[in-house]
Amino acid sequence: MRKTWMVVTGLALAAAPLYAQAEPGPGDVVASLFQAMKAGDADAMRALMHPDVRLISTSVRDGAPAVQVIPVDNWLRSVGSSGRELDERIYDTRVQQDQGLASVWTRYDLFVDGAHSHCGVDHVLLVRTAEGWRIVELSDTRSTEGCRGA
Repeated sequence: MRKTWMVVTGLALAAAPLYAQAEPGPGDVVASLFQAMKAGDADAMRALMHPDVRLISTSVRDGAPAVQVIPVDNWLRSVGSSGRELDERIYDTRVQQDQGLASVWTRYDLFVDGAHSHCGVDHVLLVRTAEGWRIVELSDTRSTEGCRGA
């Protein structure tokens, strides 16, 4: 019995690939989103998103909280057609994950054509699909004070 087991195990190992390609994790997907944004590649950005994605931005205007839900098509169109380099640099990234749900919380500084625009926090909610991790919600805060990159 033991020899049979070893033969079967040996055949199974021989049939396995020499290396397994790991699926990009939630943090990798978020980093890829901002790399695609910097390249102005709206199609690559959309490929990382769930079809029902929501974009939410919060800020303070005239001393009062402001919330804006942004249509994803408008955002992608503006990234793809702006002709400007939008460089969102993320840092202090924290990822929490359980089964098919993940949350990425990261600080950022946004540079437009090399000039600092604003900073804040991105909160990205991802779900695991048959195609891999997809962004289902992207929320951010925006401020011009206390920015690391200013």
